[in-house]
Amino acid sequence: MGRSRRTLPEELLLLALDPATGTTAQPQSLDLGLAGAQLVELALAGRIAPDGDRIAVVVPRPTGDPTLDCALELLRRRGAPVRAVHWIGGPRLGLRQTYLSHLERCGMVAAVPGQMCGVLPTTRYQATDTAISREIRARLDSAIRTGVPPDPRTAALAALAHAVGLGKHLYPGNEGRSSRSRLRDLIRHDPMGGLVAHAVMDVQNGAAAQPRRAQAPAGRQPAGARPAPEPARGVPMQPHHGSMARAVAH
Repeated sequence: MGRSRRTLPEELLLLALDPATGTTAQPQSLDLGLAGAQLVELALAGRIAPDGDRIAVVVPRPTGDPTLDCALELLRRRGAPVRAVHWIGGPRLGLRQTYLSHLERCGMVAAVPGQMCGVLPTTRYQATDTAISREIRARLDSAIRTGVPPDPRTAALAALAHAVGLGKHLYPGNEGRSSRSRLRDLIRHDPMGGLVAHAVMDVQNGAAAQPRRAQAPAGRQPAGARPAPEPARGVPMQPHHGSMARAVAH
């Protein structure tokens, strides 16, 4: 999968993992971001490509990553390009847990069982190799600090981090305001990452952006009128932290 064995979904999840609490930041939107990160990773692998605001499969050959290949097969079965906002807004039950379990099997995180209120079982996750998380964070910091256009993978990671709301987690407080702004600006450096990030934000806002339509003849439509937004599909259900199943990624 390119220069690194870590995929974008894995890197996004490691960015979101809070080392102090063992939980993930922005859990409500993280599954959306992970679904979007799968699309970008498949694009980087040459399996899919943007077609306007849609995603088209161009090479259906498996990548060798079971979780990505499952997504690729689902896209292939659609038979026609699918709008990114509809794909990301579709059912993604347990995607976050799938990747947490995968990172645990790879030895990147360790599951720590516990209890909430002394009764409900919970599972927290601690990074076992903090150097990996530091390297991922350093790439973002470098892109923000230097202003040098980042590589497509880092640009897409920044776009997704902004889209799911990790800016305040990574760069908190007033002192992090300028860094959060520059994180948002990195979205323009990767077209696929930008397309996916905007789709993630559209789903969270509850509105799917409509494709451009031909202008109506004069007098047929009031000036400035906009077509009614197409409803987005439901936001993925989140697994209950007290009863996380061990999802298998392969």
